[in-house]
Amino acid sequence: MPELNIDRTLTYIEGTQRVFDEKSTLEKVNDNSKQIGVTRVASITDLDRVGIPVISTIRPSAAEGAISVYSGKGNTENQARISAIMESFERCLAERNGLNNDVAEDIKAQHIIDNYIAMRENHRTVDPTLLLIAEDYSPQAFVEWISGWDLLKNEEIFVPANAVYHPYDAPGRALKLFRSNTNGLAAGNTVEEAIFHGLLEVIERDALSIAEFNRTPGKEIILTESDGENYELLRKFTDNEVEVKLWAVPHDTEITTVVAVTDDIRLRDAALLVMGAGAHLKPEIAVKRALTEAAQSRVVQIHGAREDTEREKFVREIGYDRIKRMNKYWYEDDEQTSMRDLKDLSKNTPSESIDVVLEQLRNIADCAVVVDMSRENIPVPVVRVIIPSFEMYTLDRERVGRRAKSGKKRKMAPEDRPWRTGRRK
Repeated sequence: MPELNIDRTLTYIEGTQRVFDEKSTLEKVNDNSKQIGVTRVASITDLDRVGIPVISTIRPSAAEGAISVYSGKGNTENQARISAIMESFERCLAERNGLNNDVAEDIKAQHIIDNYIAMRENHRTVDPTLLLIAEDYSPQAFVEWISGWDLLKNEEIFVPANAVYHPYDAPGRALKLFRSNTNGLAAGNTVEEAIFHGLLEVIERDALSIAEFNRTPGKEIILTESDGENYELLRKFTDNEVEVKLWAVPHDTEITTVVAVTDDIRLRDAALLVMGAGAHLKPEIAVKRALTEAAQSRVVQIHGAREDTEREKFVREIGYDRIKRMNKYWYEDDEQTSMRDLKDLSKNTPSESIDVVLEQLRNIADCAVVVDMSRENIPVPVVRVIIPSFEMYTLDRERVGRRAKSGKKRKMAPEDRPWRTGRRK
């Protein structure tokens, strides 16, 4: 992969964490959405009584094995619209050449099919076992590799294509290592913006996965009127009989990851026991992302249009009371904190923001890989960020690594488990 250069001349608009304003961003993504097969962009906010904006986009041409309905959230309808269309770009450009029905152009990264033993003799290469493989794997097995750029060491590195493309089917004799997902897939106005968001998403999923695996939510964040916009977002839930608990999830970086867990006490619907998560250098933005994503999760369950919401059938079979007991660590009272106690690491430029994240990762990760998924004829950059050994239990229950297993795990009481616990007579 060509050297990945971060533009250090870019700055955020004063008082924001954005390079461009909402109006110009929305114009850019709207004007180019048809190019990637988006046929419909619509508000689905009114499906829920909470009223936080949620936008749905439809891309019928999505590759087989991928979903074709996406959603976006925000504090305003424009923010939600940008979020939804950006997800469409992410999903489209994650599809490999030949499967993508909208974009014929390939990514610039080099592709190689070989085994890990041979690869590491000639290239710096990520050990596939660090990607938390649940299946049997031999280092002599043929794997498809893609060149990426390690931001920590500032050099080329090869990663399994299975961790890059979504959906993924291994070509020829190559081995499929695991089910692909979208962790670390990010779009932006600039490649720097996309890299920053991709890094934060991988960290967010790592923190959430460790918390879920060990049943340790961290400290509950208590918002007050002085917290302004986020307090108003919270009130939209509580004024509509939806209880919310906000958690500052523990992590071995100082980057704030927040989880918002909701309980619709009016409907007592198991499918509406949902959460949202967000990570950011600026704690206020992490909270906002968690709250708006929780609102999005509610609407997606109500809408029922996405192809990846099998959760609804599962949880309704188990029932509201048992689902809540199974996950009671999210709903119980615990140690509390406030916004002023959360560390603000935010900077004034995308490059400085990326630097802060990388500095936080240096002592806990061997590499932070970026694969540029952008295409020259598509004006929205997309990247895939991969941090080997970082957890994704929240996405794939079969893939659990040492970071999660090294934590102290709270056990689930037998009566709270969804499976039968009594002995057969």
